[in-house]
Amino acid sequence: MSLLIFSLMGIVIFQSPKDGQAEIQTKSQKRELRAVWIATVANIDWPSKKGLSIDKQKQEFVKLLDDVEKMGMNAVVVQIKPTADAFYPSKYGPWSEYLTGTQGKNPGYDPLAFMIEEAHKRNLEFHAWFNPYRITMNHTNIKRLAADHPARKHQNWIASYGGRLYYNPGIPEVKQFIIDGVLEVVKNYDIDAVHMDDYFYPYKVKGKDFPDAAEFKKYGKGKFKTVGDWRRDNVNQLVRDLNKAIKKEKPYVKFGISPFGVWRNSANDSTGSKTAAGVTNYDDLYANTREWIRQGYIDYITPQIYWNISYKPAAYDILLDWWGKETSGKPVHLYIGQAAYKINNDSSSAWKKAEEYPKQILLNRQYDTFMGSMHFSLKDLNRNPLGIKDRLSNDLYRQPALIPTMPWLDNIKPQSPSIKSANRTEDGIEVIIEDHTLNQDSTYYAIYRFTGDIQGNIEDSENLVKTVRKTGNEQVFIDQTAKAEETYTYVVTALDRLHNESEVSIEAIIQTQ
Repeated sequence: MSLLIFSLMGIVIFQSPKDGQAEIQTKSQKRELRAVWIATVANIDWPSKKGLSIDKQKQEFVKLLDDVEKMGMNAVVVQIKPTADAFYPSKYGPWSEYLTGTQGKNPGYDPLAFMIEEAHKRNLEFHAWFNPYRITMNHTNIKRLAADHPARKHQNWIASYGGRLYYNPGIPEVKQFIIDGVLEVVKNYDIDAVHMDDYFYPYKVKGKDFPDAAEFKKYGKGKFKTVGDWRRDNVNQLVRDLNKAIKKEKPYVKFGISPFGVWRNSANDSTGSKTAAGVTNYDDLYANTREWIRQGYIDYITPQIYWNISYKPAAYDILLDWWGKETSGKPVHLYIGQAAYKINNDSSSAWKKAEEYPKQILLNRQYDTFMGSMHFSLKDLNRNPLGIKDRLSNDLYRQPALIPTMPWLDNIKPQSPSIKSANRTEDGIEVIIEDHTLNQDSTYYAIYRFTGDIQGNIEDSENLVKTVRKTGNEQVFIDQTAKAEETYTYVVTALDRLHNESEVSIEAIIQTQ
C-alpha cells in the first residue's frame, strides 16, 4: 500500500488509493519521550575537540543542553563509555582520550557529575550510554592503550576483528566485568537510565568470522547447536543479568537498548518484518531483541529505523508497524531512533524533502504503542537542515511533554503540592509552589494554565506550560508567556522520577490586569 501524508491546519491526512482519506488529529501528546543522543566517540557531539579547557568543555555542554531545552526535548542520552574508557573516574576503564587527547589523563574534574547536575537543573532525564564491548575505534595495537587499561591486564579477554579490539562476549568473566562497570555508575551517580546502542557482536566483515572458536569449544559446544545460538545466549545473559543488577541497586533506574532497526527479514523468519535488509540483529549482530522484550529484560527499546518512508529494502512505515506489534501488550516502552543525520545529507531523494522527518514523527503518533523518539544526533539537529530544528521548536515539540510512566517499576502517585501564591510581576506571573514536607517522592512539578477562571483538562497538552525541577520545599516559577489582558487559572502537580503524577493542587486564579 502506498502512503501519502500531508499536513493541513493541524490535521494529517493519510491517503491511500484503496482506503480513501482518514483525518487524524496530530497535536502533540502530553506524554512522549523526546530524547537526543549526545555522542562523545570521535568527538561527534561533545566535546567539540580533544584537549579543551575545563571551562570550555563546560560551556559547550551547557550550550548543548540549552539547545535541547529550546527544541522541546525532555531527555538526553549521553555517551559516557564510548571505547572501554570513561567520562568519570572509574576502576573499570581509563579516562577517555576524547576529553584530553590522551587516554588515561585526568581532565581535572568529573564530567559525568557535572553533566547530570546540569541536565537535572533543566529537568531533563539523563540516560547514561555505554558501549559494552568496543575497546578501540581504528587500531588493534594494545600497546596504544593507557598503561592501566583493564584490557592490558586481561589480554585473554580481547578479540581483534575488523581493525578494532573488542572484549570477547563469550567469556563469562567479561560479562561480569561489564556488569560491574555499569553498576559503578548506577551506585555513584544520579542517573535516570542505563542505555546501550546496537554494538554487541560487531557488524560483520565480509569473509571473516569473529575469532571465538576456542571460547565456543570451551563454553558452548554440546550446549548449543550452532555458534550463532551460543552468541545470542551470551548477549541475552548480559542483558538479563545487567537488568537484574541495576534493579537490585536502584529499582527506579531504567534500562534500555537501541538496536539496529531490523530484527529479522520475513524471508528468513515468517514472523520477521517484510524487509530485505542486508543486516539483521538476530542473524548478524546476535542481538535477539524479541527475547529481551518477551522476557522483560529491558524497560525500553529504541530500534534505529534509519530509513525513509516507503524505502523498499527497509521501509520506515513497515518497520514502525512491525515494532509496534512486537511490543504491544509488553512491559516495555517503544521509542523510535530517528535519523536526523540523514536530513538533506543522504543520496535518497526522500531525505532532501523537508517533510520526510516530520512525517515520520506524525506517523509515530498514530500508534498506541509509540512512546517517544530519540534523535541521532544533537549535532545534526543543531545544523538545522531543511529547518528541522525550527520545526521541532515551533511545531512538533512546541508544547512541553511529560515522559511516559513505567507502571511495572512504580505506579504510586506522589502527594499533591499546593500553590502558596500567584501574582503578576514585571517579569510575568509568579507562581510559588509549596510542597508537603513529607512528600519526599516528588522530583519535579508540572504547571498548567487555563485561560479564564475555570480549570480545564490537564490531559490536554496545550494546557501544560512548563515542568520545573524541585529544589526545596518552595519552588518559584515565572510564567513569562502570560498576557496582561487575560484572566488565568493555574494548577500544579508533583511528579516522581518515574513520572507518576499527583492529583492537582487547589487552583489559583489571576484576574485581568
